[in-house]
Amino acid sequence: MVEDEIIEKMEERELELKDQVISIRRVTKVVKGGKNLSFSALVAVGNENGVVGIGKGKAREVPQAIAKAAEDAKKNLIRVPLKETTIPYYIKGVHGGGAVILRPASKGTGVIAGGAVRVIMELAGIKDILTKSLRSNNPISVAHATIDALKKLKSSEKVSENRGKSKDVIWQ
Repeated sequence: MVEDEIIEKMEERELELKDQVISIRRVTKVVKGGKNLSFSALVAVGNENGVVGIGKGKAREVPQAIAKAAEDAKKNLIRVPLKETTIPYYIKGVHGGGAVILRPASKGTGVIAGGAVRVIMELAGIKDILTKSLRSNNPISVAHATIDALKKLKSSEKVSENRGKSKDVIWQ
């Protein structure tokens, strides 16, 4: 019984998610009577320990758009395999016109990234990484490309299991 309570508390702590706004846009819809204004928000959510997600929301007011985006982000969480404070290996993510390169970095390097990539890396709990954003600089495309790259990452245990070799042989 005591072990179950400890496990539940650990799961609650793990799901303490922080959210951060990546971009807010004012969008208009032209109708017969004039223009309808609304706001579109892109929000990243993460626990700074290997779980991150992004979401979009749209509403007539900014706070409502942010709340909708945060709810959407919580539905789209992914787990990121970390190797200490960085990612296990070099990876490229693409979405629409945006492309992002993520490279592991040695301890103490910090997060070398800008805009949407930096926000997502910090919320994922990645402390040392080198990134490069290619092609489009649209925050929505860049954020989706970053999530695409993080989804492609595999943990060292999974790779060694698939190859039938020990973890030490593959990851040096």
